[in-house]
Amino acid sequence: MHNTISLDGLYENWFLDYASYVILDRAVPHINDGLKPVQRRILHSLKEMDDGRFNKAANVIGNTMKYHPHGDASIGDAMVQIGQKNLLIDCQGNWGDPVTGDSAAAPRYIEARLSKFANEVVFNPDTTVWQASYDGRNKEPITLPVKFPLLLAQGADGIAVGLATKILPHNFIELIDASIEVLRGNRPNLVPDFPTGGMADCSAYNEGQRGGKVRVRAKIVERDKKTLAITEIPFTTTTGGLIDSVISANDKGKIKIKKIEDNTAQNVEIVVHLAPGISPDVTIDALYAFTDCEISISPNTCVIKQDKPHFMSVNDILTESTLFTQSLLKQELEIRLKELQEKIFFSSLLKIFIQEGMYKNPEYENSGNFDTVVEVLNKLFEPFFPQFYRAILPEDYKRLIDKPMSSITRFDVKKADEQMKALEQEIKEVKHHLRHLTDYAIAWFERLKEKYGKGRERKTELRTFDKVEATQVALANVKLYVNREDGFIGTTLKKDEFICDCSDIDEIIVFREDGRCMITKVQDKVFVGKGIIHAAVFKKNDERTIYNMIYKDGQSGVSYIKRFAVVGVTRDKEYDLTKGSKGTKVLYFSANPNGEAEVVNIQLKPHSKLKKLQFDEDFAQIAIKGRGSMGNIVTKYPVKKILLKSKGVSTLSGRKIWYDDVLRRLNADGRGTLLGEFDGEDRILTVMSSGIYELTSFDLNNHFDDKMILIEKYDPEKVYAVVHYDGKSKNYLVKRFVFENTAIGRQTSIISEEAGSKLVLISGAAQPIVKVEQLKGKTLVPELVELNLTDLIDIKGMKAMGNRLSAHTIQTIELVAEHDDAEDVPDPAPDSVEVTEPTVTAVEAKPEGDSPPEEALVTESNPSPLAPPAEEKKPVKDISLEITNPDDIEMDDKGQLGLF
Repeated sequence: MHNTISLDGLYENWFLDYASYVILDRAVPHINDGLKPVQRRILHSLKEMDDGRFNKAANVIGNTMKYHPHGDASIGDAMVQIGQKNLLIDCQGNWGDPVTGDSAAAPRYIEARLSKFANEVVFNPDTTVWQASYDGRNKEPITLPVKFPLLLAQGADGIAVGLATKILPHNFIELIDASIEVLRGNRPNLVPDFPTGGMADCSAYNEGQRGGKVRVRAKIVERDKKTLAITEIPFTTTTGGLIDSVISANDKGKIKIKKIEDNTAQNVEIVVHLAPGISPDVTIDALYAFTDCEISISPNTCVIKQDKPHFMSVNDILTESTLFTQSLLKQELEIRLKELQEKIFFSSLLKIFIQEGMYKNPEYENSGNFDTVVEVLNKLFEPFFPQFYRAILPEDYKRLIDKPMSSITRFDVKKADEQMKALEQEIKEVKHHLRHLTDYAIAWFERLKEKYGKGRERKTELRTFDKVEATQVALANVKLYVNREDGFIGTTLKKDEFICDCSDIDEIIVFREDGRCMITKVQDKVFVGKGIIHAAVFKKNDERTIYNMIYKDGQSGVSYIKRFAVVGVTRDKEYDLTKGSKGTKVLYFSANPNGEAEVVNIQLKPHSKLKKLQFDEDFAQIAIKGRGSMGNIVTKYPVKKILLKSKGVSTLSGRKIWYDDVLRRLNADGRGTLLGEFDGEDRILTVMSSGIYELTSFDLNNHFDDKMILIEKYDPEKVYAVVHYDGKSKNYLVKRFVFENTAIGRQTSIISEEAGSKLVLISGAAQPIVKVEQLKGKTLVPELVELNLTDLIDIKGMKAMGNRLSAHTIQTIELVAEHDDAEDVPDPAPDSVEVTEPTVTAVEAKPEGDSPPEEALVTESNPSPLAPPAEEKKPVKDISLEITNPDDIEMDDKGQLGLF
């Protein structure tokens, strides 16, 4: 009889064995040490070879093959990946560059050794659990006793059978801070930090679990209106791959650039030269939309825990890692306590043995064998048993009698007592740490941070990204044509009527004579219905484009007028804009991008009942309603024709624009700070911390600098007060002026361009109040005064340097209040001390170049909140002086101003 073996069960078992092996022993890291088996074996091999010097990578690989039976290539690749993370291995030679994608040199040319951090944090043979290697000849760690959340610091990728893992790297310092918070009983909230820098939106991170997403963007800087520079790239991309994606987008017509240069050396620098007439702001958005300048990373945190794969959140992993570190620290303390107790135990044993002269005892000296020695010593030590923390074992006696006689005769009791006292003090400290284990663990993490945290600050900027609509930033790379009579529209109808330039991802809105409309994607050629009266690129959620229409109802013959917007629709679905009767016809139609309302002349066909055959209709009198509204009756009589009488103006209020400080973008959705209602030629004023200002349009695609300190609607008549430091005169100056109406995009400085000059503060309030801390007199007595900048200087030209804020040495300046009216400024407190100082009279200084004349300070005594009360003086004649250098004015100790 033949034995039959079922192949189904056989293959199923083999596959499960293989899948388990790949998951547990190759692809997925362990939660305890955050390492895959190959990484653990490399580090163990490095420790085994460690003598403080560098080892050839080829030698490390060869030694690791004792533990990892999968060939040198896999070991070499894993070793390079560990080295590139710059945490556990000190590297020497060309280890490649993950940013550029350059590979490492051959293992025989590069060298490695364990870093100081790895030696301190990763290894401890006393707390390591060992297992036999694959061939039984060696021992290797099951997991390494890592006292740090290494898995989250380095990240991990792995593809197993039936599952995968993708753990993103996190910031070294933030992990330590979060571990400390865990020990204090708080739940952490981690977000990734990438070694390539860039910007990341982690709002949908989902704690690193399946279903989460992180959007990562390159950092793009606008060098000028024709040049962009990419200075940081998204994680998992390379400079070469990113450049290829930019070239591909340019070839497809998504963006338009003149050339791209890779100047990457130590730092990333990819320079993008724009084609003439191309907006840099729109190009930046297009780079994010169509190239690898923005990528989306989906984490999938899977780890080995208790010999099984577990899907966990990064916060839970950190919590477990922290508690595991705490348990390892406890084990180390307990081991150290045991060692110290053993040292005291044997020192006490030796001291008694020598002091009591047991080594001279006749019974001891005449003992014939070891068993007899043990009996004699037990009898001799019996009175001292209570003072030992454990029973004395034969091994202890063996160690005692092995002591050479020379060391016994030279035994120093005093020195032994001092050593035991030091040991007892250390035992006391160790026991204290064990009783206060949490505080000890917190101190451990704080010491790690202090010792190794320098230079490991966050590299990736956390941001919230606005979604870039591809249709809004796509380049108009195709031409759209229409055949009105036959009802076709598309990009290949070059013999027919040209409509506009558009992008190949745009949508088109089409209106027909029968009063129907539909939206469809740009295609080579598509039938949309005969009798096309209007076609254009469709903008989603556009409430500003208003359509004016007059149509005749096919059933009743009555003509209706209506105004409407088309906002949300379903693509390729027809919408009826009329009453829906058969034979309905559109008599007049216009599309108005800003809600314009024209006046039309309506001429009627002659009729016996009609005395007036024509009249005017103003669309401004018609309310804007939904596209499905029937409209208002214009006339019940047949219409001969309708003519445009006059173009109208917008009936819509100005467009409300907000600035979202989180996204650093404009929007019309009500997010952020309302800048105002904008229309026509209105502009936005922005001021940078460097003292540069710029006027921009209110286009929602505009980008704004991170160093911007002021953004608001530009008012050419609004007065601003500025306090700035002049690098040439080394003085704090104040001036008031209105911003000049410069060309859009032109950057102009409102402060001195001398080295060291800086903008201190700017206010557009009518009555800005500043608090100044200054040092007065020869003794430099500190004093705090509040000054109304409006009282210090009149309105001058924008290029004027202004007046000195104070004649004294200024320590700090702080804007404390901004009042819109002089009546809002509070009176001084009743108990405040009024002081006086010399009167300030304006004297024009000689103008320099094209700059308006500056004001200089000169004086006679008069009440002011800047100086101590002046002594009474005899009246003096008015003095008018021309001062060319305000620094020549000084005040003596009596409050007198003069020239020196």
